[in-house]
Amino acid sequence: MNNTQNPAPDVPDADQPPSVDTDGDGLDLSGLPEQVAAKAKRFAQQAYTQDLAAQLGQIPRPINWRTLPPDDLEHELLELNSWVNWLRHEYGLPTQVIPPMWHRHPELLWELSALRQHWLGCYDPQAKPNQALAWHHDFAVSRERLRDWVTTSGTRLDRDRPTRVTPWPGGESENWVEPDASERPVTERTKDFVDFVAEQVAARAAEQDAVIRQVIDAEQERH
Repeated sequence: MNNTQNPAPDVPDADQPPSVDTDGDGLDLSGLPEQVAAKAKRFAQQAYTQDLAAQLGQIPRPINWRTLPPDDLEHELLELNSWVNWLRHEYGLPTQVIPPMWHRHPELLWELSALRQHWLGCYDPQAKPNQALAWHHDFAVSRERLRDWVTTSGTRLDRDRPTRVTPWPGGESENWVEPDASERPVTERTKDFVDFVAEQVAARAAEQDAVIRQVIDAEQERH
């Protein structure tokens, strides 16, 4: 009598994620002509690559406002402005936390930008359930910093002045100009933001053109 037992069927390890067919080999193309099957496989590969790139592109990352190209700078400023408007309405934030002219104060722009990117990551569909609580914890800390920034900058609901910068004796570059710290009334906030975006984009485009010109000049000198 044969006591040999039939081997147990292979069972996938529950802890291992299912394999992903990234090259289209999992497609049943047996009924298609060879050339058509090859094209279908290439199409599957391209679709997978594009979908993966789209998913990776949605991962929020810190924004470096110093290096953004002009088009990206404009886009990110508009997106941040929209999110800040939502935030101040959603949480009823006073002007001591987010004043109308926050965009004119780099310290507020950087803080709010970091808060937004953190929010995007915590509320991503693939984020862990406790990430929303983590964001609210950091939001409370950020609000205290924002209060400090606003107090130091001197910007208010109805008036604004640039944040004062104390020049260091012999510590500033030759082309550095101390900002004008005079106050001005806040009357048309939206118009001022639009003007601000245009100014920033134009300045960044000029910086970019200057760098390109330096590269071209250096290349021409070599030849």
